[in-house]
Amino acid sequence: MAGIGFELKHLFRKKGLFASFRAYGYAGIICTGPMLLGVLLLLGVMFLCGLFGAGEQERELLVCMITYTLLASLLVTSFFSMAVTRFLADMLYEEKPEAVLPSFWGSNSIMLAAGELLYGMFLLVSGASLLDGILCLWLFGELIVVWNAMSYLTAIKDYRGILTSFSSAVLVTFLIGFLLLLWGLPAVEALLCAVSVGYGVMLLWDVVLLYQYFPESDVRPFLFLRWVDQFQPLAFTGLLLNVGLFSHLVIMWAGPIRVQVKGLFYGAPYYDVPALMAFMTILVTTIHFVVSVEVNFYPKYRTYYSLFNDKGSIKDIRQAEKEMLEVLNGELRYTAYKQLFMTALCICFGGIVLDYLPLGFNDLMHGYFRILCVGYGLYAVGNTVLLILLYFTDYQGALSVSAVFAACSALFTGLSLLGNPVYFGFGFLAAGAVFFLLAVLRLDVFTRRLPYHILSVQPVVAESRSGMFSRFGEFLENKMGEKEEGAG
Repeated sequence: MAGIGFELKHLFRKKGLFASFRAYGYAGIICTGPMLLGVLLLLGVMFLCGLFGAGEQERELLVCMITYTLLASLLVTSFFSMAVTRFLADMLYEEKPEAVLPSFWGSNSIMLAAGELLYGMFLLVSGASLLDGILCLWLFGELIVVWNAMSYLTAIKDYRGILTSFSSAVLVTFLIGFLLLLWGLPAVEALLCAVSVGYGVMLLWDVVLLYQYFPESDVRPFLFLRWVDQFQPLAFTGLLLNVGLFSHLVIMWAGPIRVQVKGLFYGAPYYDVPALMAFMTILVTTIHFVVSVEVNFYPKYRTYYSLFNDKGSIKDIRQAEKEMLEVLNGELRYTAYKQLFMTALCICFGGIVLDYLPLGFNDLMHGYFRILCVGYGLYAVGNTVLLILLYFTDYQGALSVSAVFAACSALFTGLSLLGNPVYFGFGFLAAGAVFFLLAVLRLDVFTRRLPYHILSVQPVVAESRSGMFSRFGEFLENKMGEKEEGAG
């Protein structure tokens, strides 16, 4: 994220309303591009289904297949995402950009091999047709690469290129979907194919951007696995955050409002669609974190830590710490106020807008939307605080908070199923509140003793942790070496 912050400073130096809109727009596309694309494509798919008179069964099956594929790909990539980001940051800091592309393809190969196998096994017994299963598996593989690419795109400064890839993916999807439906193909297959082609366009464009920025090399592609061992709390933090964020949806598919669409494809449309729209309300916090916290907080953070490395005086360190924490507290408050305003705005006026969309909202869905807007708002601010904990390398604290969030999300949602369906959603709201409170308390406790954590908790001698993932990487590299020798 620091790479984005440096470049955004140049954009914000330009005066005028248009320049500010452009800076916020670029930040939004970079941070939320794939997820925003997924929401737009789902809305577009439902619009095209209605335009061409597709049946309700077809629409529900299509939404279920896309949703299952999205969540499965996010779950697979979530374990490596934070550790890979740490590896990327370390390589750039050490001025070793040649290690970036090999790690990108190495991480992709592991996630694709494991993910395609597991998701493919599910699709085989899911009741999906052979063609639908192939299309879902194709989309799943693309999504893994796209999610992974977003960890690397933080170093890319070609904002126009990223925005173009996003826009092209949307346009290509709608155009191909329209043409295939006009040609008379079944709605499910036609639109699954269109969505896959759309994400494929974004994938190819992002890969081209990476190759334009990073050099090719013969650096070992599985070197990043050492960072997974070294920073295991990061890996599990990413996984648990995604479990907490999406488990309430999966649990609802087993509740009283579930609908069996086909085979093992279950859904809860009355809950899923409001949750999807409520999730969109937190994009403002994500964008603000990148633009405001990164641009304003990071310089103070860098100055403070550089004083330890450059033998700054105690007086200078204390003054730098005071200034850094003042900026941090101000930015976090500003982020919370922005999210509060957005949540209140969506609760008051969101229902009016949703009634005009082809989503079939009723009173129950409007109620879920309002409840989940509050839940996701609390999650968004709590997640921002957790990211600051990661900035201060409080990995154990972040892991503990994310673990409690995952457990509370599953437990509270499960308990809510025992009550009136009108109150579904309060389980996730309660989990979001716990997550927010614990993250804030942990950050407050940690920053009160910041010099102690920097100077006393760190090991005196640098430690290199080697474990299961490091050995697995060495095994893969040995196999690759044997294969190359055999081919030679």
